[in-house]
Amino acid sequence: MSKSVFYHAGCPVCVSAEHDIINLAGADNVEVVHLGEDASRIHEAELAGVKSVPAMVTPNGNVLHINFGASMADVKG
Repeated sequence: MSKSVFYHAGCPVCVSAEHDIINLAGADNVEVVHLGEDASRIHEAELAGVKSVPAMVTPNGNVLHINFGASMADVKG
């Protein structure tokens, strides 16, 4: 089974959601991508269908938008 990918931008809403997702799914099952620290992955997130962060992309390609921290436009700056 491949991992889910959890994208976030480092805001308090995102960090809180990151902790909850890791507690629920397990650290071995989730790749965490901090888009504020790795802007090269923004395009990848957008191609996957991420419209806002925090969001998780499941192994089968479903995008789960969790709460609302920032739009992708905000992440791009």
